Amino acid sequence: MQDQLLDQIPSLDLADFRSGDPERKARFVQQLGEAYQNIGFVALKNHGLNDEQTKQLYADVQAFFQLPDAAKQRYENPELAGQRGYISKGKEHAKGRNTGDLKEFYHVGQEVETEDPIKKEYPANIWPEEVPSFKESTFRAYRTLESAGQDVLRAIALYLHLPENYFDDKVKHGNSILRPIHYFPIEDPDAVPADAVRAAEHGDINLITLLMGASADGLQVKRRDDKWIPITALPDQIVVNVGDMLQRLTNGVLKSTIHRVVNPAREKMNTSRYSIPFFMHPRSEMSLAALEHCVTPDNPKKEADITAGEFLNERLIELGLKKK
Repeated sequence: MQDQLLDQIPSLDLADFRSGDPERKARFVQQLGEAYQNIGFVALKNHGLNDEQTKQLYADVQAFFQLPDAAKQRYENPELAGQRGYISKGKEHAKGRNTGDLKEFYHVGQEVETEDPIKKEYPANIWPEEVPSFKESTFRAYRTLESAGQDVLRAIALYLHLPENYFDDKVKHGNSILRPIHYFPIEDPDAVPADAVRAAEHGDINLITLLMGASADGLQVKRRDDKWIPITALPDQIVVNVGDMLQRLTNGVLKSTIHRVVNPAREKMNTSRYSIPFFMHPRSEMSLAALEHCVTPDNPKKEADITAGEFLNERLIELGLKKK
């Protein structure tokens, strides 16, 4: 398929894939695959989270981030390299940059309730005492988005001419992260570094990202012609994009598109912005070696073989969350 220079991302309905109707399912698979070959992003409805659950989730997230910094920092553990709990303002920066992003965030990770040996790889989640319902609302969102992500990966597998369940065992108890983000108000824009932005341009590390609608504009993606276009989704949609792991696995057939969150107009810098991405990771032992049929004379192998765990470790160091 030739690249199309889209001015907006395609909108898809996950109910088509889940319908049991072979024609609707096949159409979803084709449209998803074409979007991921082209721009790397789609807007997706019928993902499983209802309005009431979403409102409660955002209320809990906002309640936590409105706590004093000293209270929030009680839930920050630098030894975890940002994998659980609170990560304070400016700690993370994009790959290749030193200036920290203008954000703070919280990480909720995988809970393994069986005797799967991978349980030993995951630290325990950290829950804020000041917001008692935070645990229930964030983890309900975690499981709902994890389920939606599994179906998106099944559609991707079919598009890649793999068995539909190709990714199932690779993401079962995967190292996925739900990240509520607060792009905090800047009362004095002149007091921050001139090159500081809410989130500098980057590609996501993981297989796919499922992003719940942000509370303000700002998300942009970079087209093939280097033009930045705004990404917006309707209130009932989430945005789902390809991450670097999936791009690596498919030898660049599916695109991990560079994106960013730009600062608002100067007069709006003193306002908050919230977003809640779910970063879908596989188990650490999954090989990201390029799929054989994605390596062709016209598309030679681009990257050395590596596991998901090794790749994640490299990127956490590059992002400033982990020391070498």
